[in-house]
Amino acid sequence: MAEIILVTGGARSGKSAFAERRVAAMAEQVGYIATAQAWDEEMRLRIEIHQQRRPAGWQTFEAPRHAAAVLAKAAAETKAILFDCLTMFVTNCMCQEDFPADPEAGQRYIAKETEALLRAARQASCPVVFVTNEVGLGIVPDNAMSRAFRDYAGWVNQQVAAQAQQVFLVVSGLAVDVRRLAEAE
Repeated sequence: MAEIILVTGGARSGKSAFAERRVAAMAEQVGYIATAQAWDEEMRLRIEIHQQRRPAGWQTFEAPRHAAAVLAKAAAETKAILFDCLTMFVTNCMCQEDFPADPEAGQRYIAKETEALLRAARQASCPVVFVTNEVGLGIVPDNAMSRAFRDYAGWVNQQVAAQAQQVFLVVSGLAVDVRRLAEAE
C-alpha cells in the first residue's frame, strides 16, 4: 500500500512549495497531477507560476476530470506523485453536467469520486502527496453554492486525512506535522 501524505493550508500559505520540496526528496521521477483549469486570466497566471516552479524532469498529468484514472496512470509511470489540488478536484466535480443540485446528493457524488481517488492512491506503487486548501477557517460564505463547496472540500479533506500516514498544515510557509500533534494527545 502506498504512503499517502496530505498537505493543507490557506491560500498563499506555501503549501504547494512545501509539497513540491517533499515529493522532490522522495524521487527524481515525479508525476505532477494538475487539476486546475484556466477559466480566466487570473487562473492562467496561477497555473503558469506553478508550471515555472516545477523541475523540468517532472511529468505532468492533466486531471480536470477522471482524477482516479489519471492518478493510476501516473503511478504506473513515475516514482512519486504530487496531486495539486483537492479543492480544484472538488470544483471540477461540481462543474460536471451530471453533478446533482441537491446538496446531500452532491455530497454522495463527491464522496464516491473521492473514494475512487483514494483507492487509486492506496493501490499506487509509489508515495502520493495531496495538496488541499483549508477553506473552512474564514467567514461563512454568503450563498448556497459557496457554502456547499466549503462543506464538500471539508469532507474531502477529512476523508483524505483519515487515510494519510502524514498530514501537514502549512501556515506562513511553515509546516506543522498535524498527525504527530494529534497522536501526542
